[in-house]
Amino acid sequence: MAAMHRSAWFIVVSPLALALAFAQSGYHQIKKIGISGDGFWDYLTTDPATGRIFVSHGTEVDVVDGQKGEVTGAITGLKLVHGIALAPEFNHGFISDGAANQVVIFDMKTLQKVGEVAAGMNPDGIIYDPATKRVFAFNGRGASATAVDAEKGTLAGTVTLEGKPEFPAPDGKGHVYVNIEDKSEVMDIDAKALTVLHKWPLAPCEGPSGMAMDTKTRRLFSGCDNKMMAVMDADTGKVVATVPIGDGVDATWFDPETKYVLNSCGQDGVLTVIHEDSPDKYSLVENVKTEKSARTMALNPKTHTVYLSVAQVEMLPPAEGDAKGRPRRKVQPGTFGLLEFGR
Repeated sequence: MAAMHRSAWFIVVSPLALALAFAQSGYHQIKKIGISGDGFWDYLTTDPATGRIFVSHGTEVDVVDGQKGEVTGAITGLKLVHGIALAPEFNHGFISDGAANQVVIFDMKTLQKVGEVAAGMNPDGIIYDPATKRVFAFNGRGASATAVDAEKGTLAGTVTLEGKPEFPAPDGKGHVYVNIEDKSEVMDIDAKALTVLHKWPLAPCEGPSGMAMDTKTRRLFSGCDNKMMAVMDADTGKVVATVPIGDGVDATWFDPETKYVLNSCGQDGVLTVIHEDSPDKYSLVENVKTEKSARTMALNPKTHTVYLSVAQVEMLPPAEGDAKGRPRRKVQPGTFGLLEFGR
């Protein structure tokens, strides 16, 4: 009778428990990992096999041991790092060095630079496409993409684009998609032929930056400047859903196991968590508090851990002679690091 009583009690409360569980993602801050140096930052990425995080940081890439919570190495001698892509099968990492207009190649084990490939103007977003074994660096001011043979470390070709590319996503079947920020479009690239197959409008999304993809449902996720995430059918180019997110998004990731789409929003200082209920239906789960300026992030899909680059930034008056009156930014000494969020 006691066992029956416990079973009946569980049945009564379980719907509420399930509802509460679904309403919250479980993401919370575990720790902050300090990283020395006062340079600015952009993208970061993880290597799930080793648990390392590769963090853009001014003129270098800092390599953090996720388990130890400390910096264990660095790739130095760069001019201005934007992003990092990894091709572990060839033991090669790739850095988009925006100020040098090149892709720098490094050995993933020794962290030594082993090559470089000339790119277009200001290579920014960068990814590895496993289908073609190529790395694609998207040149922000060059309106193009530079393709690099990931094994040989040589130039494979260039794709001419129309507009300013932001972050890309591969589908693993020979397509690479990229947000076009100034036109609020998505371009579909044939990764082998190096041609643009389609260009699709993202309206009502404006100013897309971060991008991720669910390769099973064939859905693209674009984080947009007007505080929304647009969901696009990667085969038809149709925007099938939009979901509100925080302000200042610059990175979007998808976790295939949890079906969470994550957007790091630096202006509001939140991590917007969205659940993919079905290919065309999405639920806003919650806005997890992070810190102001935490605009870029990386997901380790093996552990579901999220890492966000962050620092305290001081706004300074415009430089003398700046006709546009653009304020300068300065990272406060000793404030740069990673926020680690887990479930």
